[in-house]
Amino acid sequence: MQDSQTSETTQKTIEETIVSGILSARIRPGTRLSENQLATLFSVSRTRVREAMMRLETRGIVHVSPRRGWFVVEPSAEEAIAVYEARRVIEAGLLRGMRALTDEGRKALDAHLNEEKSAMAAGDRQRLSYLMGDFHIRIAELSGNAIIVDILRDLTARTILISMLYQSEFHAVQSHDGHCRIFEAMQAGDFARAAELSIEHLDEVEMGLDLTTRPDPLSELRSSLSLPPRPGPRVSQLSDPKNHNFKGVIKTC
Repeated sequence: MQDSQTSETTQKTIEETIVSGILSARIRPGTRLSENQLATLFSVSRTRVREAMMRLETRGIVHVSPRRGWFVVEPSAEEAIAVYEARRVIEAGLLRGMRALTDEGRKALDAHLNEEKSAMAAGDRQRLSYLMGDFHIRIAELSGNAIIVDILRDLTARTILISMLYQSEFHAVQSHDGHCRIFEAMQAGDFARAAELSIEHLDEVEMGLDLTTRPDPLSELRSSLSLPPRPGPRVSQLSDPKNHNFKGVIKTC
């Protein structure tokens, strides 16, 4: 029984580590996940790694390529549209079903928004990438429904992968302001309005995608040969709330 519990914990640790890496934009779409390397890193057998990868495959996070191994998914344009549609349905439905924002929930969201501000002020793109996606997960956590939280975490991870492939530019302040408006409506007890704002927010992010872009199928070989990357989407400045000079790209929502 103990060995079984240990194995299950290890699999969850592997899964959570990979999903966390995607949520913070450290792991890119198409990244190869070597069974041997993961087995070494987590001090487990390849069988345990394979079991974790199979679970991630059912969650839409990775896929297996015959004779090549496991790779982080590269969502198609059609999948991108479906993911955003699913998020609108789930997040708006979740907010419409809420009846009150507890003091604990208010403090948690307020602290989170302050973290977003701090990350923007510090120019911490990786931290901000994680926080922008995590805001939506935190709202789901207020529901106390673990199933919804798990579903939204996976959808958020897939959204970040979509953004890394198709997002030409992103304004951190715009996304932060969207979060603030949702929070304000929740504080006022107007959850119907909060639901509308969540849809508007996701619409804005989706409209920033260039779904005509296609992943570079030679990216791995190109990198191995130290060749320059294929020309990609442009990079714009991210506005800083204080000095409007925060540069970089945050691919999340």
